[in-house]
Amino acid sequence: MKMLTLSAQLSPATTSPESMGPVRQWLTVLHRSNPVLSGAGWLHVPLVVLALVLLPFDERVVLGLNVWLKPLKFALSDIIYLWTLGWLLADLPAGAQRAVRRISWGVAISILVEIVVIFLQAARGTTSHFNVASPLDGLLFSLMGIFIMLNTGLLLWALVLTLRYRPFGPTAYVWGMRLGLGLFLVGSAVGGAMIHHLGHTVGGTDGGPGLPGLGWSTRHGDLRAAHFLGLHALQALPLFGWLLARYFPQLQNRGQLLGMLGFSLLYTAAIVWLYLHALQGLPFWKLS
Repeated sequence: MKMLTLSAQLSPATTSPESMGPVRQWLTVLHRSNPVLSGAGWLHVPLVVLALVLLPFDERVVLGLNVWLKPLKFALSDIIYLWTLGWLLADLPAGAQRAVRRISWGVAISILVEIVVIFLQAARGTTSHFNVASPLDGLLFSLMGIFIMLNTGLLLWALVLTLRYRPFGPTAYVWGMRLGLGLFLVGSAVGGAMIHHLGHTVGGTDGGPGLPGLGWSTRHGDLRAAHFLGLHALQALPLFGWLLARYFPQLQNRGQLLGMLGFSLLYTAAIVWLYLHALQGLPFWKLS
């Protein structure tokens, strides 16, 4: 039997709005569709709470920021990533679901290893990424690197699956998923450039003045801007495709595809501009 699309699973015919709020309803359907990635996301929730609790009481600073700010941001980002991927992969047909389960387990383990290292290094009062200051720091950074590469390889496999098996949904959404996975890999490549550089700042050292909340350097080039935009293509492009199909139903398949390709080209241009801009040592936003 063919798996229902997630939009169908959320329809009133399958779930009673009176008995379940929209957020709980969404999370329930997600967990039913991909319990591995859903569960991995839920394992991050107590880490978010832990970081929030420790934030005001721990005065230690790493690279100019509170030591628990980075773990908090990564934990929140991981939840978004895991739940988005679980949602997208559930729209692949039944023939792809065996591979989906393997991808899901690999991604879940990879992300959990990375977040554990990030929290461990924060507890030690030091950086997690690009840190080879001691044998232990180098070992932990190498461990993260191995699982980051594994995660990237698994997303490449997911992209191949979306090209081999047409996901459920309108043309714009399907291509939003495919192109979103492709640009996620571009963002991962920018992350690889940061690992090679052993830092994210160009023209200066990591740390110093940065944009509020994001921390991107306001004095030098910062590769994290292009990295961020590339990774979040996984959310932005499928969402744009879904909105395009929903609010412009008069568009035929060709029109949806052209609209999706146009948006993707603009998105790609923004990633490339941010990357080249940072390589010149120029900040994303220079604050006086």
